[in-house]
Amino acid sequence: MKKSLSTYQVTIIALGIVLNVVGAFIALTLRLPIYLDSIGTIFIACILGPRYAVLTGVLGSFVSGMTFDIYSLFFMPVQISTGLICGIMFKKGFLKGGKIFIGVMAFSVPTSILSAIIAAFVFGGVTSSGSSYIVQILSAFGVNKVAGVFLTQVLTDYTDKFIAVVIVKYAVSLVPQNVVNKLKFKNSYMEINNG
Repeated sequence: MKKSLSTYQVTIIALGIVLNVVGAFIALTLRLPIYLDSIGTIFIACILGPRYAVLTGVLGSFVSGMTFDIYSLFFMPVQISTGLICGIMFKKGFLKGGKIFIGVMAFSVPTSILSAIIAAFVFGGVTSSGSSYIVQILSAFGVNKVAGVFLTQVLTDYTDKFIAVVIVKYAVSLVPQNVVNKLKFKNSYMEINNG
């Protein structure tokens, strides 16, 4: 028999979707070279696991794509990869302490490759992201556009995912104990940081 999600868990997933959408909106509006669209996905990967992180990422991309950034729809595979691999890295203990750099690299490299393929071959290297400026600067210096997109994606994705993990770790440490008790997620940041 499948265990159904509690109201608190559904609410946490909705919060993850909102974090993705708001982060993406801020990054897009300010033309930041990072994306901030996976904070919620990473949050859910660490709290509920990969399956719900994938759902959060897909729904976040869908909402962003339908409201302010059509490009988000094309990058859904990136959210799927982020949620899946981040959840696995968390469960293996690679998102805490000194291992955090390796853990973030483990899920940012595949997402970088996916992002670069989508950006280079679907959009010719120019998307709504602020990282497109980096690609254009590299092109002006004679760097092949595809190579420029791949280089930019690797650098910006790692930075973006690392910042997201740090934000998630800090935010979860602020969650009140009574909420932690109601959620009771095994091996979550909440359990590790709050008791």
